Amino acid sequence: MDASEWDERYAAAELVWSAEPNRFLPDLVDGLSPGTALDVACGEGRNAVWLAEHGWAVTGVDFSSVAIEKAERIADRAGVTAEYLVADLTDWQPDRHFDLIIEFYLQVPAEQRSLIHRRLAQALAPGGRFIVVAHHPDNLTEGVGGPQYPDVLYRAEEVEQDVSGFLVTERCERIERSTELGAAIDSIYRGRA
Repeated sequence: MDASEWDERYAAAELVWSAEPNRFLPDLVDGLSPGTALDVACGEGRNAVWLAEHGWAVTGVDFSSVAIEKAERIADRAGVTAEYLVADLTDWQPDRHFDLIIEFYLQVPAEQRSLIHRRLAQALAPGGRFIVVAHHPDNLTEGVGGPQYPDVLYRAEEVEQDVSGFLVTERCERIERSTELGAAIDSIYRGRA
């Protein structure tokens, strides 16, 4: 899907996703001291807002201008400050370093994904963490929901390969999560600069 298709999707409902952070986020950042955070493919900003509520100075990036407008309103309603940018990750380069970079369900083909991951890994401050949650390829045949395009699904080991030489892997796994429709299968990667 391109930015205009996502704009339409975000414009069609008050919230496309829940207002709560992704279920994996609290556990994945547990024990980290708040600092600067970058939320890429942030959508409506639910993870960015949660991070800001927990003391992080957050920047959110998404290529949907409609999503970013909603993210700004949601942050205002929550009484937190976050910086939001409209940018296409395939050609966007962070202009500073971050203590935490999160990427939840980015859906781009492998070649673009690898380039994005290398750029993001290089934008981490020393000791910074890179967290990726993605739809696993097994979700097509063994899980429910998620995109039905194999080229945008990936394993945690592929993320690990993308950032090899930049990060030390702390977590790399396939995980099942319960949904109203049944089990969905995700990939989780967490690495340290």
